[in-house]
Amino acid sequence: MIVATAFATGFQKEISQKIFSFWGHIRVQHFELGKASVAEETPIEKSDTVENILKQNKHLIHINTFATKSAVVERKKEIEGVLIKGIDSRYDSTQMKPFLVQGRWMKFNDSLYSKEIVLSHITAKQIKANVNDTVKVVFINSTNGSTNYRKLIVAGIYKTGIEENDKLYAITDIRLIQRINNWDTTQIGGYEVFVDDYKQLQHINSDIKLPIIWNSKTIKEIYPSIFDWLNVQDTNRNIVFVIMSIVAIINLITCLLILVLERIKMVGILKALGTSNTTIQTIFLYYASIISFVGVAIGCFAGLGLSLLQQATHFITMNEENYYVAYAPIEILWWHIALICIVTFILCFAALILPTLFIKKVEPVKAIAFS
Repeated sequence: MIVATAFATGFQKEISQKIFSFWGHIRVQHFELGKASVAEETPIEKSDTVENILKQNKHLIHINTFATKSAVVERKKEIEGVLIKGIDSRYDSTQMKPFLVQGRWMKFNDSLYSKEIVLSHITAKQIKANVNDTVKVVFINSTNGSTNYRKLIVAGIYKTGIEENDKLYAITDIRLIQRINNWDTTQIGGYEVFVDDYKQLQHINSDIKLPIIWNSKTIKEIYPSIFDWLNVQDTNRNIVFVIMSIVAIINLITCLLILVLERIKMVGILKALGTSNTTIQTIFLYYASIISFVGVAIGCFAGLGLSLLQQATHFITMNEENYYVAYAPIEILWWHIALICIVTFILCFAALILPTLFIKKVEPVKAIAFS
């Protein structure tokens, strides 16, 4: 149970954090009914009003501006379609730096726009590009189909493990997208908002009251399939809990029945001497409780030990293409462990009362004669 809950919690946190690091917790954009979440955004002017509304929320940590643009990345006749995500120099790169597998984060020291780009490992492999290579980025006009291109240097290569992101996105300067789209420098695709507690996303989002042309969505609403899949892990964990509880209870009931049967002659003698059924039941429950406590303690240390070992060594690996992580992530919450141990002991102790009821049916004469 401890290993199951540590893995389920760690798995949900790890995958969620990868998605949040790439897109923030809440996305604020121009309101467009029915528009796909990954499509190019309709430009909207930066708004001090909107930024002030967001900053007034006590849960907010950081705001990034962004815009996206369809493009094709080309190198030595190898091409790959991507969606360029443009960011500015205020972008909190600490969110993405842990995912860099090669190179560095791009610099914003050019007066026009940064001449650097960060590719995903999938895109880099497809076009056979390495750090410091020059790639040709061909931008496609979604209105008339015309193209425009720029040559950019690969500053870094990232890998989040989320295939939907790694296959689709490359990252560069938002000023390049503004120039390609003939936008003003004040026009953006939207804001990414980071908050301090992702568990309250829906509540935080509902508290944001924006002007009518603006709309805010939680990242869970934009990528519902991934988060629905993560929620299924709770069901899997609960099934494990039920199965383990049933196994533990059956084992303890069997154990106590064996204890009673082995001491049936003693029960008969005690009854013959006038000992009440309640007193005899208490004796067996006392010894069974010791067995339960020792079992729970051993299970606690074993489960915690395995969890800590996995946390330190990552010896249990996973297929990253299917599960978005290269190893089984572990998140140890001490109150989870305490709750599991306490509830398990209480359930087991309650179940132990059942076999002691057999003592009431023991007849002293037959029990003493029993061998």
